Amino acid sequence: MAKKKKEAPITGITVSKEEDFSAWYTELINKAELADIRYNVKGFVVYREWATITIKKMYAKYEELLEKNGHLPLIMPSLIPESNFLLESQHVEGFAPEVFWVTEAGSSGELTERLALRPTSETALYKMYPLWIRSYKDLPFKRYLSCQVWRYETKMTRPFFRGREFHWIESHNVFSTMEGAMDQVKEDMEMTYQMLQDEFGIPIIFFERPQWDKFAGAVSTYAADALMGSGKVLQQPSTHLLGQNFSKPFNIKFIDKDGKEKYGYQTCYGPAISRIYGAMIAYLGDDKGLILPFDIAPVQIAIIPILYKGKEEQVLEKSREVFEKLKKKYIVKIDGSDESVGSKFYYWELKGVPLRIEIGPKDVENQQLVIVKRHDGKKFTIKEDDLINKVDELAQNYTKEIKEKSLVDFEAQIEITYEKDAAIEAINNGKIVCCGFCSIDMDAYQCAEVVEKETGGEVRGKRVDEEKHEFTTCLICGKPAGCTVYIAKSY
Repeated sequence: MAKKKKEAPITGITVSKEEDFSAWYTELINKAELADIRYNVKGFVVYREWATITIKKMYAKYEELLEKNGHLPLIMPSLIPESNFLLESQHVEGFAPEVFWVTEAGSSGELTERLALRPTSETALYKMYPLWIRSYKDLPFKRYLSCQVWRYETKMTRPFFRGREFHWIESHNVFSTMEGAMDQVKEDMEMTYQMLQDEFGIPIIFFERPQWDKFAGAVSTYAADALMGSGKVLQQPSTHLLGQNFSKPFNIKFIDKDGKEKYGYQTCYGPAISRIYGAMIAYLGDDKGLILPFDIAPVQIAIIPILYKGKEEQVLEKSREVFEKLKKKYIVKIDGSDESVGSKFYYWELKGVPLRIEIGPKDVENQQLVIVKRHDGKKFTIKEDDLINKVDELAQNYTKEIKEKSLVDFEAQIEITYEKDAAIEAINNGKIVCCGFCSIDMDAYQCAEVVEKETGGEVRGKRVDEEKHEFTTCLICGKPAGCTVYIAKSY
C-alpha cells in the first residue's frame, strides 16, 4: 500500500459560535468565501459565487410562491424623482435621512430635479398605478419586484445582515376594501412562515410593531424577528397595512360596482433575500462551517475518491459511474483535487454540502458506498444497487430534519419579567423579555425610550399569534398594562 499523504491540519472554523458569535460569523463569511468587504465604497459588499448561487435559488422559491398566490412581476426604474416622495409626508420624513441622491448627469451638469436611488418602491410604483387601475374588475391588483434598494445606513454594517445596498423582493397590492388588504397581510405572514421556517429552517415570530416603529406612511406594520446566536434578533420580512395613506395622495382610485369612484386600500411586503440568507447561515451554521437546506445548496452531493497507489483508476472509474447516475437529478461534484482526504472532508463541510459520498478501494471491491450527512454527521454504508433510493430518501428528508433539529422553541428564549432590573439582566443574558406595557400606541413612546436607554433593548411589539401571558402593570411606568410586549436587542 502506498504511503499515505500527510494530512493537513483540520481546524474548521477556529472560533466557537457559542463563545463568540460575531467572530465566528466573520470567519465563516471569509473562509467559506461568501462575501468580500474590500469593495472601495463603504457599506457596499461583494457577494461571492457560493452565496450568490443560493440567493438566486431563494429568489426563485419566493417568486414561485408569490406568483402562485396571484402576484405578477414587474421591473421598475431605480431612480425616483424627488417630487414623488413629497406626495406622502410621513414617508418622505421617514426615508429622507437614508436616501442617496443623484444630482448630476453626464456633461450637462446639475439636474433640474434630484433623483433618489430607490430606498423602497412605493413612490415609484404608485405614480404608475392610477394609469393601470380603472375599475373594481382590476382588483385585487398584486404586483412584485425583485430588485436592489439603497439606504444610507448609519449603523455598523455587516455582510448580509445590514448594509447600504441590499437585495430583496417587494410586493405592492391594491384592494377594494380594508378587509381585503388585511387578508393580504395575513397571507404575507403565512408566506413568510412557509419560506423561512419550512424552506430555509429559520425560526421566527411575528410581531405587530409599535406605532413609533412602523413603516413610514403605514397604518400598521407586522414584522418577523429571528433570534441569532448572539442573543440579538434580526428583523426578517415585514408586511405593512397602508390603508388609503398612499392611494389618496397618489390618486389610486377605481370605479366600484355601484358606479362610484373610490380610493383603493393598499399593502406592501418586503422579504429581504440577502438578510434572510444572513439569518439562515448564521442560525444553521456550526463550528465546521455552513449547513444549508438541500434544495438551495450550490452543490448537493460531493463525491470523494479515496485513492491508494495502484488502485487509483478503479476508484476514479467508480466515482465517475456514481456521478453519471446522480447528475440527472442532483447537483454533484467529484473532488479530483490533489488535497488530502481530510482536507477534502473539511472543505465540503465548510461549504455546507448536504451529502458526501466516499469511495475507496474496499468500497469498489465490496460494491458498496459510504454516504455522510452534513447536518448531523450520520454515516451510511450502502450497496451500490441501493444508491438512488437511499440518496432520494436522504434528499427528501434533509431539510425537514434541519427544521426539526434547528428550530429552537422560541418560548425557551423568552423570559417573563415584572421589574426593570430583571429585564436588564435577561437582555444582557441574550434573552427576549416578555412584559407588560402601556400600549404600542404613540402615547407609550416615552416608556419605549426608557426601555432603550436603560436596557439596551427595543420594544419589538406584541405577538400576532396567540398571547399566553398577561400582566397587570407596565414594566416602566407602573400604570395599568394595555398589552403584552417583547423586548430584545437587535441588529
